[in-house]
Amino acid sequence: MSDTIIEAPAPEGMATRHDVEAVLRGHGSGLIRFAGWNLTEADLNGLDFQGCEFLRCRGAHANFSSSNVAEARFLFCDFNNTKWRGTNVSSAFFRDCKLTGAQMVVANTLMPPAFERCLLINANLRGLSFRRAQLDGVDFQGADLRDADFRDAVLTGCSLREANVANARFEGADLRGADLGSLQLADASRFKGAIISKKQAGELLSGLGLKVI
Repeated sequence: MSDTIIEAPAPEGMATRHDVEAVLRGHGSGLIRFAGWNLTEADLNGLDFQGCEFLRCRGAHANFSSSNVAEARFLFCDFNNTKWRGTNVSSAFFRDCKLTGAQMVVANTLMPPAFERCLLINANLRGLSFRRAQLDGVDFQGADLRDADFRDAVLTGCSLREANVANARFEGADLRGADLGSLQLADASRFKGAIISKKQAGELLSGLGLKVI
């Protein structure tokens, strides 16, 4: 298959499912670039976007549930409050995207998705796998990360402040470059097995009234 990227011209105004399906039928899946598309509230449930690229697209409240975005690339997109329930996001790549309030629950992650400089504030990511992922500049503030898998992941410039990490796994995770918020003793067990910095350890001990010199 050719590596040539086919750029799909964006329709005027908000795109519909019909507009998207016409592009996919005309060119087949993979190596299709949706540049500047307005996908706000679009129903994209069950569509095959494997290998596609989304560049500077808007899609608040769009529904990607049960779709296939494996190996797809999302660059500089605003997809706040989107739905990704049961979506195949294996090896998907998100860079400089706004995903505040996104619901990416029980998504297929044979190979975890990658995120760089993305906003996942208040997102529902329960059970999502980030195992061995390199996470750079990702804001998980207030996100639901219950049962998520961060084993052996490296978090650099990331925020876990006020995130719900109950039952998440952090064995071998490098959290030295992450903002963990105000650590209390009760929080320590949630990060069992993770690598933290001396400063973070000091903050934990200060919560017990101990001074680290």
